[in-house]
Amino acid sequence: MGTYLITGATGGIGKSVAELLRDRGHDLILTGRSPERLGTLTRALGSGAHAHTQVILRDHNGAPGAVRTSTPERATIQTIALDLNEPRRLEAALAETAMPGRLDGVIHSAGVVDLGPVAEQDADHWIDQLMVNLVSAAELTRILLPALRAAQGHVVFVNSTAGLQANPNWSAYAASKFGLRALADSLRAEETALQVTTVYPGRTATEMQQKVRAQEGQPYNASDFADPMSVARGVLAALEMPRDAVVSDITIRPS
Repeated sequence: MGTYLITGATGGIGKSVAELLRDRGHDLILTGRSPERLGTLTRALGSGAHAHTQVILRDHNGAPGAVRTSTPERATIQTIALDLNEPRRLEAALAETAMPGRLDGVIHSAGVVDLGPVAEQDADHWIDQLMVNLVSAAELTRILLPALRAAQGHVVFVNSTAGLQANPNWSAYAASKFGLRALADSLRAEETALQVTTVYPGRTATEMQQKVRAQEGQPYNASDFADPMSVARGVLAALEMPRDAVVSDITIRPS
């Protein structure tokens, strides 16, 4: 079994990927902004036939920090609260955590969106989306490269069809996703021992999509969009591809 780190693990696609990997018995490192939501996810993943034992890890001052959950099969779930709006602080945050020396995979599924025309998107709108969607993904990848190299691991970037084509009112978000595509392509060429996959989901039934529909002034109906689990299955298929091949790009659209 392997060890996988997932960003945006409490969101629709990230949570679904976590569920599938947990079902396979892999060790998980789940990151997100909210410790409360991470705790809820950990409990959900720990329910059922494979009950977990939860251990709260404490920092050097004795304050509660990451949570590690173990099962009788020795699979573990560790949670780390990270603020991807502050990429310069990520290295220090991870240095305070007991990170493994090997990572079989990193799944970048965190993201934010804020729609608007170019004429109304000020610098803060651009910076917020670029920091979370692109810069933090690049910085986390850089920090985690030694562990990924040790395992000849797999990096998955959950992008968006907005990373293939920019539409009106999507300039800042699309720019961040075009940049994420460039990051993946460069990483694939530079780190030839790693596998690198970009997944381009179309509109998916997530909290982010609810926000998008509200910003568009349109009703939200989950049945109109792809299920996050369908996207997650595409991610899992790429991760489980035999080593003689790599799925470099996947586009998944609602039917």
